[in-house]
Amino acid sequence: MGVYCFLILFIIFSNVLIVQTTKHRIYTTYSDIPNKDVLLILGTSKYTSNGYSNLFFKYRINAAADLYHLGKIKHIIVSGDNSLIEYNEPRQMLRALIKLGVPAEAITLDYAGFRTLDSVVRCKKVFGQNDIIIISQRFHLERALFIANKYHINAIGFAAKNPPDNYALKTHLREYFAKTLAVIDLYVINTKPKFLGKKEIIQF
Repeated sequence: MGVYCFLILFIIFSNVLIVQTTKHRIYTTYSDIPNKDVLLILGTSKYTSNGYSNLFFKYRINAAADLYHLGKIKHIIVSGDNSLIEYNEPRQMLRALIKLGVPAEAITLDYAGFRTLDSVVRCKKVFGQNDIIIISQRFHLERALFIANKYHINAIGFAAKNPPDNYALKTHLREYFAKTLAVIDLYVINTKPKFLGKKEIIQF
């Protein structure tokens, strides 16, 4: 019984810690967010498992394109999973951004963003960016900014529009455990990105 109580308390602690320590760095309006050179979009699939358009993807891409056209950012890193030949999140994001008028030369593809930790850390260690805006939905941004803080990255977040409350309930439920795992990754087992490779410093 004691172990279960500890686990429940640790999950609650991890979630409260991450939410409270990052909330002051999350913006929700275009006019309020400061200008920065580089934006990092955290990847997700363009389609849901049943083949429908993924609103998480759509709203992140729309927000990123809006920030670019408003002159809030100069360059975009699209970071996601490309572990399978037939599954390529960065390429999907690139094509969606180009359709919204963002030039291809203003976009860098990170094919090794297998996890949020990988995407955030690679932004600094591979692409040389230490002063960034991160885009995702708020619940995901909190974890990304928590990771950025541990790696001394000067990051703020822009919260893309959330789908309706009843949309992807499993995703929101998983996030409670993902936040707990983030604390363990960063402060207990010191998890590193799956792949770093050579530096690809962005020039713009």
